[in-house]
Amino acid sequence: MRYHIQGEPMPVVICDLQPNETMICESGAMSWMTTNMQMETSGGGLGKMFGRMFSGESMFQNRYTAKNGEGQIAFASSFPGSIRAYEITPSTPIICQKKAFLASTEGVELSVHFQKKLGGGFFGGEGFIMQKISGQGTVFLEIDGSTVEYELDKGDQMLIDTGYLAMMDATVTMEVQQIKGVKNVLFGGEGLFNTLVTGPGRVVIQTMPMNNFAALIASMIPSKS
Repeated sequence: MRYHIQGEPMPVVICDLQPNETMICESGAMSWMTTNMQMETSGGGLGKMFGRMFSGESMFQNRYTAKNGEGQIAFASSFPGSIRAYEITPSTPIICQKKAFLASTEGVELSVHFQKKLGGGFFGGEGFIMQKISGQGTVFLEIDGSTVEYELDKGDQMLIDTGYLAMMDATVTMEVQQIKGVKNVLFGGEGLFNTLVTGPGRVVIQTMPMNNFAALIASMIPSKS
């Protein structure tokens, strides 16, 4: 499979497949394709279906296979931002935000990842339920806005406003922490929770979380009198 990503801030990834190569995507993610791409919809079992549902994805996935020669298929982002490709191996799974998964090659698996400290997770919003991507292959993720990437050494820590954490290596641990101080909570304007990540591993931060963008647009819509 060869691919190229173009068109930011509304990007699309265009994949050129060899005969009988397969791409997997969430329901509705396909934008265009050649006529020899054959589609098959499957759930992959109740466990995997409910895992995808809890992680914010569709319970069903579509498989597109190039038949009778080479094929091409494109997957467009659903929100202004970036599409990033990551190579997944059995020893290098990643954890990403809900609804980040766009498409992947065959062999990549998507499951739910729960934040270990449930108390902080229930009140921490985005930090509670995330996606785990494992297996073998290439995965394409949707990132809200642009990306900033850090490589943390063992024990290095970074505090991230909840919602800005887009992706991290599975070796990175995370903890949702409540902001301290009554005045900070009431007047700081930063919400109630932050996410503390601890290395080793890679951390990818997004610059425009979808929830923040939606809240900004909502605040500009005049209320009915």
